Amino acid sequence: MLCYREKPGITDAGYKESVRPTRSPLQMTLWLASAGRAAKNRVVARHFQSRNGKVSREIERKFLLNKLPPNLRHFHSRIIEQGYLAVKTDGTQIRLRKAGRRHSLTIKRGRGLSRQEIEVDLTRDQFEELWPATAGCRLTKTRYDVPFGKHTIEIDIYRGRNEGLVVAEVEFRDERECRRFQPPEWFAAEVSGKSRYSNVRLARE
Repeated sequence: MLCYREKPGITDAGYKESVRPTRSPLQMTLWLASAGRAAKNRVVARHFQSRNGKVSREIERKFLLNKLPPNLRHFHSRIIEQGYLAVKTDGTQIRLRKAGRRHSLTIKRGRGLSRQEIEVDLTRDQFEELWPATAGCRLTKTRYDVPFGKHTIEIDIYRGRNEGLVVAEVEFRDERECRRFQPPEWFAAEVSGKSRYSNVRLARE
């Protein structure tokens, strides 16, 4: 399923690993979406590293909350607007995000608690060029960063049609740390991996 509208002359099937478009952010995004397994990690990594991007392994768990922690509004927060350019059946997602003054494009691959994540910063102009292509696949939320021991709990309070939903995410350095995490008493059910609470699903509804 693709969340973008194809522009004339640019098709999902038109890009090969041997020919990587480099001028247009939209062309690069579509190439990454279509490349799938043919795009070797090292090739993608080299391209983004040359543009101040980063490649990492995202390991995280997601929970619902019994209640909000005390003094939540005293913690650092920002409004996040994000939309999806592409969502594929193999788990690949291409996301645009504006968080405060920062604009970024992120490609996620894989499923489960551990996924590959490739992120590159965009200029405001690049972001605004791509943003219209996410129409119909967007969401808005306020994120709070709450310190908890060695971790930072990211609490997302959703807006718009998802208003009333609050979730917490915790990222980890490795899978061992992920498994050993003991959530605070104000956490409720874990919803890691449940499609009902995925941002892609929430962006579509």
